[in-house]
Parts: sequence; structure tokens; C-alpha cells
Amino acid sequence: MKISFSTLGCPRWSWQDITATARDLGYDGVEVRGVGQDISAPSIPQFAPDAIPSTRAQLERMRLEIPCLASECMLHQRETAARTAKEVAAYIGLAKSLGAPYIRVMGAAAVPQPMGTVDAGFVREQARIFGEEARAAGVTLLLETHGVWSDSEKLARLLEEIDSPAVQALWDAHHPYRYNGESPRVTWDNLGKYIHHVHLKDSRMEGGAVRYALPGYGDVPFEEAVGLMESSGYKDFYSLEWVKRWDLTLEEPGIVFARFINIMRSI
Repeated sequence: MKISFSTLGCPRWSWQDITATARDLGYDGVEVRGVGQDISAPSIPQFAPDAIPSTRAQLERMRLEIPCLASECMLHQRETAARTAKEVAAYIGLAKSLGAPYIRVMGAAAVPQPMGTVDAGFVREQARIFGEEARAAGVTLLLETHGVWSDSEKLARLLEEIDSPAVQALWDAHHPYRYNGESPRVTWDNLGKYIHHVHLKDSRMEGGAVRYALPGYGDVPFEEAVGLMESSGYKDFYSLEWVKRWDLTLEEPGIVFARFINIMRSI
């Protein structure tokens, strides 16, 4: 079992704080979703072209991996398609340089719940184009189960139509359960062959709204999802996505990161 946390959970930490904590707590990797004020991974100083060799050497010494670069590249937006193409290209180049195998991309708005409609045909064609770029660089794009794609059957149909080994799935185990009423078994049965990275978090409903909770204090069956994946031979990373960057009232990262890895090691 390989475990990481997303840097989304520690927006006030430096890169040194992040890697030192990951090492000290026994994590295997760090999923990159911004560091400090730099939300875009290609803008992070440690990932500048002249800094990458020392960054990679540091990670190797600490026995840490970067399993995924979590971008905010949204493939469904026609009006920003040219900008998205540049962003995807920058992430592909960075992933290749860092040796990171996966890049998270999105096929809907950057919110977890389903909102509005999405032109699935446009997402499919964009994914095919970017998938060819990723394949040539030896990396893989992962479409996340979020928004309208929290419906895992719908996402599975899209991936089947895209039909590219360089375009696969990221299972956010929270969203299909919370927003589409899916059990982990249903999501895995629909998407299992495509899943190469997993986001885990917990929540509960309060007054009709989602309230994120410490792992184990909500009702999201993420432990059931992990058990299912382990029994099915899943080999990639499980990553805690604690969304503190978007909600500073959530518990501090040091507390949550320690709790999460203890739960995961006990499964």
C-alpha cells in the first residue's frame, strides 16, 4: 500500500515543511496541488528547470515520490481551450522532468458537486488530443470523478470512447458516494480497470450541506473502498485530499495527516 497526501491540505507550509512531514510520518509520497502562494505546479520554485535535479535528488534521499500533479486544467471549457492547451503542455513537461507518472485533469467545473451541463463530445476530443501529448512524454492524464463525472457509469463510457492508455481515471472516493449515491462496489465495478490514483476524504451532512470531517468521523465508506481495491490488486497511490486551502476552518494538517496514515496502515 502506497500512501500520499495532497499539498491542498497544508497551504501555509513550505516545500521543506511538506517533505519533512511526509518523511517523518512515514508517507510514501506527496501529491502536488500548490505550495504556498503558487497553486500551479509549474510556478513552484522547486520545480523550475534548473531546480528540478536537486528537488529530485532530495526526494530520492527522503524516499518520497510525487505520484500525481493535480492540475486545474478543465477540458470542457471551449472559451479557454487555447489557455488550457498551454497549461496541459506545461504540466506534461513538468511531470516528465520530475518523473511523476500522473496528471489530474478535470472534465467539468472545479467544484465537487454536479453543476450545469457538460459537452461530453468536446471533453472526449480534448482528452484524445492531450492524451497523445502525454503518451509521447511517458505520462498519463487522469480524469477525476467529480462534478457530472461523479456518475462513474458516465465517466466509464467517456473513457471507453476516448480509448487511450494515456487517459485514465482518478477515483475521488468521496464524490460518487456523496453526490451520486454510489457504493464503493458500484464505482469500482464501473471504473476499476481505469483507476490509477485515489483521493480519500471524509464528510457528513449538516443542515443539508456537506461538512468535511476528520477521517473516520464522517460517514463516507472510504475504508470499504480501500479494502475493495486492496483485494482487487490495486498498486497505485491512495492520497489524502484534505481541502484546507479552500476552507481554513478545517483542522490543521499535522493532526489530519497523522490520523490518516494511522488509519491507512491499520487497514
